[in-house]
Amino acid sequence: MIKIAIVGCGHWGPNLIRNFISLSDCKVRKICDVDSERLSHLKSLYPSVETTQHFNKVIKDPEIDAVVIATPVRFHFEMAKASLKAGKHTFVEKPMASSAAECEELIEIAENKNLTLMIGHTFVYSAPVQRIKEIINSGDLGQVQYICSQRLNLGLFQKDINVAWDLATHDISIILYIMKERPVSVNCQGKPHVNDNIEDVTNMTLNFANGGLAIILSSWLDPNKVRKITVVGNKKMLVYDDLETIEKIKIYDKRVEIPPHYDTFAEFQYAYHYGDIHSPYIKMVEPLKVESQHFLDCIKNGTEPLSSGHDGLQVVKVLEASSKSLKQGGAEVRISY
Repeated sequence: MIKIAIVGCGHWGPNLIRNFISLSDCKVRKICDVDSERLSHLKSLYPSVETTQHFNKVIKDPEIDAVVIATPVRFHFEMAKASLKAGKHTFVEKPMASSAAECEELIEIAENKNLTLMIGHTFVYSAPVQRIKEIINSGDLGQVQYICSQRLNLGLFQKDINVAWDLATHDISIILYIMKERPVSVNCQGKPHVNDNIEDVTNMTLNFANGGLAIILSSWLDPNKVRKITVVGNKKMLVYDDLETIEKIKIYDKRVEIPPHYDTFAEFQYAYHYGDIHSPYIKMVEPLKVESQHFLDCIKNGTEPLSSGHDGLQVVKVLEASSKSLKQGGAEVRISY
């Protein structure tokens, strides 16, 4: 039985508490937050769980095997570092840390102590994203030419990170997971409208060595909630709409065909192929539950998580490059690996 503590009980922490408590092979021993009212509320829901406002009591508890960190990003590095140094397996919500250097330090500590370090890239564990990866790997779409992702809503405004670090993190983790290569550079433009110096709208472009690209539009300032990813291949096209209740993925048998041989301009005609639209059946399971169980399995089996510290590092490298590009008015910034 793996005994865990969950630190941070604000927006996302209660979801983690609910899912870990539902799993049979772990026990949530402690929950930690600075807000006493939040702790009192959660104690009323889960009377058997201990509560504390002091993080030190979590990492010094010899009964705790693993720590789950769901605090604001500015606390991720120091808390994860303290947890790992205390010999605890550590789960950190996205993004992993505030810089690539911090991510690298956490990875080094975890590897030296032979501990599991996992990052909360929840969508990697969702059934639709798993299916999209299968479809791309099968070659059904052909060569992926570009990806367009939209993640828009009104709020929740963050005070310590911009909308790219908050919302685009999901899309970057998805794109890095479903693609077979990493982006080589980033362009990013954005504007702050509500809080000075914190962009609430950004448009990011990831450039790939093979000429492909991914476009990520993120906003806290949109009247409609949008969660949509379009993958365009040279054979077929795919649309993933996470707000759809049943048909989350639609595959369009559409493409543009260029004639291989032509002698005159009159013979040069694009052929537009229009075929069927197919929506594969997907058995839906809450991604956070799958992710929580995966963390426990990795601890028990000593296996590397699907969203490891190295995966968290790659996402933060993209985000760091996007921040540099923002400061340079959208200029292309190379990503070093």
